Amino acid sequence: MSEPIVSTHSDHDLPEALLTQALHWLREADALVVAAGAGMGVDSGLPDFRGDAGLWRAYPALGRARLAFTSIASPDAFRDRPHLAWGFYGHRLQLYRETVPHAGHAILRRWGERLTHGAFVYTSNVDGQFQKAGFDALRVAECHGSLHALQCMNACTGRCWPADGLNPEVDAQACELRSPLPECPDCAGLARPNVLMFNDYDWVPDRTDAQLHRLKQWLRRVRRPVVVEVGAGTAVPTVRWFATSLNAPVIRINLRESAIAHGRGVGLACRALPALQALDSRWD
Repeated sequence: MSEPIVSTHSDHDLPEALLTQALHWLREADALVVAAGAGMGVDSGLPDFRGDAGLWRAYPALGRARLAFTSIASPDAFRDRPHLAWGFYGHRLQLYRETVPHAGHAILRRWGERLTHGAFVYTSNVDGQFQKAGFDALRVAECHGSLHALQCMNACTGRCWPADGLNPEVDAQACELRSPLPECPDCAGLARPNVLMFNDYDWVPDRTDAQLHRLKQWLRRVRRPVVVEVGAGTAVPTVRWFATSLNAPVIRINLRESAIAHGRGVGLACRALPALQALDSRWD
């Protein structure tokens, strides 16, 4: 088994040897697995909330209240301060709806179209950007759920539904929902995003479970997958664990944490978009 290769170079100085090795794996693959974390959205202008300081820069009202990300991204926040919790998540929902996915999404989609079995996305992001960029929704697995789906706070019927009809009005300065709180259509109780939060015992996993089942069935058909892991850190290592669990070459793109401890892989210390563009420009 070959030793992992790691780049510590800047966005504009990625070593040709690493790019050549990554391209060899891409060309030899019959399937592309995209494993994406919050860093994938940074080039689209989305915050990645890397630490509480990042959260407070994006939402000063939460900073003034000294609310940690683990506190606002929690079912307890919806129980204790529902207008604040929905102010945070409602603003994010509108932000995700308005954001245009950066060109790196199209690059990954194009790579998948060149391979026998196409591409499948595994992401911890709840923003729906891959579907918005044209990826088949049946080829996306959102392991932490999606802000574009809702569920009952009490999981009264154990189902979720699309958030398409929800248009939250948010006071951005106060991070407070001004429109009526969303209601569960089954029990008229409080509705919440179908997102896996911290200390979340009532999350309805059915939507995500169906996605993961489709991913598992797809993986059974492929023989030579290659993993492009983009913007997935170690604070919540779900995506990293998945990427390295497939016994496949891993092309890790991460500005701060690109090292690969074991297995076959190259680490590119770079943001998502310039790294993907560097590889794409060299693919004949």
